[in-house]
Amino acid sequence: MTDLTTLAPESAGPATHDRATELVDLVVTPPDGARHADADVAPRAARLRYVLRHLARRPGLVVAVVWLVTVLVAAVVPSVVASGDPLAGVPADKLTGPSAQHWFGTDQLGRDLYTRVVHGTGTTLHAALLAIAIGLVVGSVLGLLAGFVGGAVDAVLMRFADVLLAIPGLLLSLAVVTALGFGTVNVAIAVGTTSVASVSRILRSEVLRVRTSAYVEAARAGGSRWWRVLLVHVLPNSVGPVLVLAALELGTAILAVSSLSFLGYGAQPPQPEWGSLVAGGRDYLAGQWWLTTLPGVVIALTVLAGNRLARALDAEGNPS
Repeated sequence: MTDLTTLAPESAGPATHDRATELVDLVVTPPDGARHADADVAPRAARLRYVLRHLARRPGLVVAVVWLVTVLVAAVVPSVVASGDPLAGVPADKLTGPSAQHWFGTDQLGRDLYTRVVHGTGTTLHAALLAIAIGLVVGSVLGLLAGFVGGAVDAVLMRFADVLLAIPGLLLSLAVVTALGFGTVNVAIAVGTTSVASVSRILRSEVLRVRTSAYVEAARAGGSRWWRVLLVHVLPNSVGPVLVLAALELGTAILAVSSLSFLGYGAQPPQPEWGSLVAGGRDYLAGQWWLTTLPGVVIALTVLAGNRLARALDAEGNPS
């Protein structure tokens, strides 16, 4: 690089020389703002390239995420995905097969099946997410208490979890929903009950591992209250596997909610719901296959996408 100080004439005074020196410093050493901007841009670009390469090697994960995002959009704003009325039917168009006008065909009342599947997404997904939330909250409380307190509390809570695990999930859900009555919320409570035991046992095992760590012992020795140690130090470092389980439970919850809706315990007609849509077409299965097959395919794809995302989260959390 040409030294800018040689460009100044020898007869130039001190002011000219100082100006040339400032130009050299500006070229060689950029201002702090420029340095910070370059330092911020480079890591962001590197992270973006890493994410793109990571996704390029996992096309299945990309497809799963895109499908789940589409399902979420359909649940929140179904009119964006299907603008029709799910309750309006045209008797002249009843039981017509899939076509450009009716992608999923029509049902026995002439209602567009694709529109009903899209508008039923919100009901099914709402029940599944509510079930997962119930299982996470109740199971986390039981697991935290059992692992952190120990002793008789641990023994009693884990025996309760063993009882729940001994009962098949669908049978337990049927017992709970029969006691509570029909409805989407009651179905969510029934399905959430089945995941309490697994959440509590996983969180308990993590709490038992974390509570003997050096930073937890240091917090106790420093005089921190037990609830502060539990919420600030133990819980944040124990919740990772539970979140992965929650992602995996999404598919299980959707299947369970759809199963109870299929049996008639969920949303009542004419409100669309994935399980009830499958049930509504079983009497026409011999000739009008699309009434049961296409809603069933949507359920299966959503469950598979949720499981694929859960495996990816588990792999990121346990790279070994």
